[in-house]
Amino acid sequence: MNSISNIKTLAESLKCNCKVNEPMSIHTTFKIGGNAELFIEAETNTQLAQILKSCNDNSIPFMILGKGSNLLVNDEGIIGVVISLAGDFKKIDLLDNNTIYCGSGASLAKLCTKALSCNLSGLEFAWGIPGSVGGAAFMNAGAYSGEMKDVIVSVTHMTPQGKIETLKKDELNLSYRHSVYKENGFIIIGVTVQLKNDDPAKIRAKMDDFMNRRKSKQPLEYPSAGSVFKRPEGAFAGTLIEQCNLKGVSVGDAQVSEKHAGFIINTGNATCKDVCSLIKKVQETVKKETGYTLEREIILL
Repeated sequence: MNSISNIKTLAESLKCNCKVNEPMSIHTTFKIGGNAELFIEAETNTQLAQILKSCNDNSIPFMILGKGSNLLVNDEGIIGVVISLAGDFKKIDLLDNNTIYCGSGASLAKLCTKALSCNLSGLEFAWGIPGSVGGAAFMNAGAYSGEMKDVIVSVTHMTPQGKIETLKKDELNLSYRHSVYKENGFIIIGVTVQLKNDDPAKIRAKMDDFMNRRKSKQPLEYPSAGSVFKRPEGAFAGTLIEQCNLKGVSVGDAQVSEKHAGFIINTGNATCKDVCSLIKKVQETVKKETGYTLEREIILL
């Protein structure tokens, strides 16, 4: 029995849902990617801790998957274990009149809906971002002049050895599309946010406004991974790409969106190779014609 089989046997004994050679294309918003060698859904801290220990003991690489909204997965797939956080990791609890604890596996949409139901304002900017709460904290996700940094109080994580710890906001090193979790290798399992009481009608109106803006400006009708590039200092990636007449340019079924140049969309059966080639073409053209260097925001696995 090989190491992957050992981990699968353990996960099944823990009552986890397991799948061998699971297509990552069905777990990412880009609808691109080869198979994960082993896909596991963990629902409790105990399950997660034991799976992580087994991966470490067997020297098997692992990754945590959120909603797959900022990922581009290699066509050859992922060697090792992909862990999706479900069950307890999707719970959302109101701690007091303006503080919410949310499991990292919950969607941002669910957290925004919970905040609205509690008449709490501060997360309206996140309405429509198709990611998980853990992923949003990991990337310090933001839009429309708001970001997770504005509302996060603390983040609870699990170390690869299974130890649970909490970092306060000033320990998170939150900046543009960055947190300390990009370097420390710990797994976010929960996020605590502090919001402000407000009129629910005003909160709803702001959420609707942001959603309408997204629908009118972003190619939501196609699979994508959102904004491909980080915002360069002093400019906007989409504007630079449009200035270089790259809207509509394609490699295979990967295309620079004609609706928003900051997005690359999958118009049919785009591969990771197609997207990477198009990213390189955009970067080289923008650098040559404008002098700006576009840094990739989406995560390539």
